Amino acid sequence: MNNVQLTIDNVQLKFLDTGGEKPALLLLHGWGCKGETYRKLIDSLSSRFRVIAPDLPGFGESPEPLEAWGVGEYAELIRSFCAKLNLRDITLFGHSLGCRIIIKLIASGFEAANGKVVLTGAAGIKPRKSLPRRIKTGVFKLGKVFLRPFPKLYTKLQSRSGSADYRAASPMMRQCLVKIVNEDLTPLLPLVDREVLLIWGENDDSTPLSDGLLMEQKMPNAGLAVIKNAGHYAFFDQPEQFGRILDSYLGAEK
Repeated sequence: MNNVQLTIDNVQLKFLDTGGEKPALLLLHGWGCKGETYRKLIDSLSSRFRVIAPDLPGFGESPEPLEAWGVGEYAELIRSFCAKLNLRDITLFGHSLGCRIIIKLIASGFEAANGKVVLTGAAGIKPRKSLPRRIKTGVFKLGKVFLRPFPKLYTKLQSRSGSADYRAASPMMRQCLVKIVNEDLTPLLPLVDREVLLIWGENDDSTPLSDGLLMEQKMPNAGLAVIKNAGHYAFFDQPEQFGRILDSYLGAEK
């Protein structure tokens, strides 16, 4: 497995590449992860595919974007990345954030990906905020207005607000996260006309199973497999069951 770097449109992108002449499978990771996070999964898939797993900008060894990116910017980078590597008939595998990018790519026309599509713990459906959540958000917004002249208090407010991902992110990646999570991809789901396997952990508390059910309903050619006793990282929680489902869909090693 090779660690490779490409510069695309002035953006440096590090990626893992198993090489070889096998059909290509592009693996796009979730928020806070990197290609290496999926090493065991990559090792199992590399018997059948040339697996390519980039560190998306702002993660792993790929530098942050210079401005706040949304899903569209990440998708266009991946489109250029595949063209640069001359990839055709790609099988797509996404987890969480990676699924957002795949949904955006396919909905906008992505001729390089004519293979199968696997989405696990897919993000992209904007949740409805409960009343307590709306109140908390309102208080936070008011706090930002009144505390902005006081940098120390303002920073303290920011550090105590938002999700764990938001608190752990750099200032630039916080802007990216806000832009990404505020884009609802639900209207694009009917445009995802490829054959799609959705794999969901029954106990996923990041992207709930209800999201998977909605995606199965909205995507024309989607099927949903639910794994018991698994959460957002179903391939870590139940690797054997996840592997069997994947083998059944992609075809076991010959």
